[in-house]
Amino acid sequence: MKEGCLNTKLSLNQQPAAGSQQMCRTLEGTTTVDHHTVVSSTVVVPANSSEDLNLIPPLNFAMVDNGIFRSGFPDSANFSFLQTLNLSSIIYLCPEPYPEANTEFLKSNGIKLFQFGIESYKEPFVDIPEDTIREALRIVLDVRNHPVLIHCNRGKHRTGCLVGCLRKLQRWCLSSVFDEYQRFAAAKARVSDQSGECLR
Repeated sequence: MKEGCLNTKLSLNQQPAAGSQQMCRTLEGTTTVDHHTVVSSTVVVPANSSEDLNLIPPLNFAMVDNGIFRSGFPDSANFSFLQTLNLSSIIYLCPEPYPEANTEFLKSNGIKLFQFGIESYKEPFVDIPEDTIREALRIVLDVRNHPVLIHCNRGKHRTGCLVGCLRKLQRWCLSSVFDEYQRFAAAKARVSDQSGECLR
């Protein structure tokens, strides 16, 4: 299976109700990154159109915890899938302006955008600003913002750092935090991302 793919199985369940049939679709998804199962979940929502077959998750999509998701940058092909999550908020970790199509999607679905402009670096020893990560964590931890999607460009480094800090707060051991980070970052794991102050 392709890295970061969500394997989605669709099935229609029929339940007769006083002369009519209700239809719903059951989405059973497993996110696999580098041949490791990251998250498995099932969602049941009403089936109402041919759009049901066009549910494409963003790159590196996964469930982090109840009400918290992560991914790479979503584009218009992912909007139908994102609607099934009933998002309240999106945490965007890039400094570039949010595209107009994405902004319109947020407005039409009542989704709040929290942007933290963390630069992307190729150098191996550049630190991500700790105050920025702390502020983003505050947004993630506030259940009033759930369901929330955390994303950067590819859903690897910046997203991985924020999720790693969340895992530390959840009392994960560091080897498990690093293992999860490396599954998404793969060969592009950065030493500086794994040595931040919030992980100590």
